[in-house]
Amino acid sequence: MNGKKLTIPDWENLRHFRALATKGTLLGAARALGVEHATVSRRVAMLEEQLQTRLVDRRGRRIELTQDGERIAALAGQMEEQALAISQVALRQDRLAGTVRISAPPALSAVLLPGPIAGLRQSHPEIEITVVGEKRYASLNRREADIAVRLARPEEGDLTVTRVGGVAFNFYASPSYLAATEERDWSFIAYGADMEASPQHRRLVAVAGERRIGIRASTLEFQRAAASAGGGIAILPDFFVGAEHGLTVAIAEDVPVTRDIWLVVHSDIRDAPVIRVVMDAITDGIRRASRL
Repeated sequence: MNGKKLTIPDWENLRHFRALATKGTLLGAARALGVEHATVSRRVAMLEEQLQTRLVDRRGRRIELTQDGERIAALAGQMEEQALAISQVALRQDRLAGTVRISAPPALSAVLLPGPIAGLRQSHPEIEITVVGEKRYASLNRREADIAVRLARPEEGDLTVTRVGGVAFNFYASPSYLAATEERDWSFIAYGADMEASPQHRRLVAVAGERRIGIRASTLEFQRAAASAGGGIAILPDFFVGAEHGLTVAIAEDVPVTRDIWLVVHSDIRDAPVIRVVMDAITDGIRRASRL
């Protein structure tokens, strides 16, 4: 025992350390877990204290595992796999109860999911729903989510993927901005660097041409607010723009950018009754709302 007291490590500490070992940075682990990076650092420090063993070498932003850290990360991975297997057994029970975690892009989760989920909860009050609105794609293999709603079809993993609708993107601006600004002087509101590969961003850049992109923002909420305030022209999903936002279509395109909406679930749990009833509710809600 080398004079060390036997200690059973806290699973939450192990889970945070496993995420750090997998992602390689505090920020990456924090994003994967949906917590602050300080929480990951604190949990790993607590695990090191519990085990009386140094697990990581902190060298700037990058984290290097010690030999003990490598061994414990591997063991934690095995524990995670067993925990996932146990949770999947629980999901397969016939009783419509339990917690289902849904990952979806923030704007979509805020607009298209509340109605279906509220209706589901009224019909099945023993089902609890956790919605994580995030731009990154949660890993269904690692059970970061049970169900994912995505705008890009995943190509890897043992996943069941179903198209449940579509969304059109159009150029929007405030009527006052359009009235006061010549078309040649229009300024545009675009995504940040993390979304520059998206079809809607590429269309905006093409339409803007030599005209200025004056505002960049990572969230659609800010882009919509900036357009409403007269900050320029933004390309926004139609479902995200209502009469209350005071926006009008600035550029009428014969063929606007459209994105498919995909419902994704790991194939191992797709037939679990509680998963199936949640998927059916989401599918019905999105198909009625998107109409594409």
